Amino acid sequence: MEKIKSEKKRQLLNYGAMEKCRAVLSIWTERRRPAEICRELSVPWMVLSQWQKRALEGMLQALEPRVRLEKGPALSPRLQTMLEKKRLTLLTSTVQGRLEKTLSKAQEARKAETPSSKPESLARKAEK
Repeated sequence: MEKIKSEKKRQLLNYGAMEKCRAVLSIWTERRRPAEICRELSVPWMVLSQWQKRALEGMLQALEPRVRLEKGPALSPRLQTMLEKKRLTLLTSTVQGRLEKTLSKAQEARKAETPSSKPESLARKAEK
């Protein structure tokens, strides 16, 4: 039983870049269905899905304009702007969330002490 599992794992690792490219491109060009490829190559659907995601990421990375690190940042200005906006959004949302929690706690504490402390505060003012 263990030998069967290890043989399957070995078989999954033996597929080179060319086989993976052919499999992914045959899906993208609609020449074959994903189920056919999974059966033929004896790979689970998740593995084939990962191949497709990696292929798309690689293609996007390859088509991105090349930027020299000496001349500037590694990220494109558009991507840097998007990342900065996301960072600010996360920062403000967490700060805002903390402030709202603190405010609600303060309001609850004030409500809790207000009914019992009013007569005492009125009594103190009357004594003065």
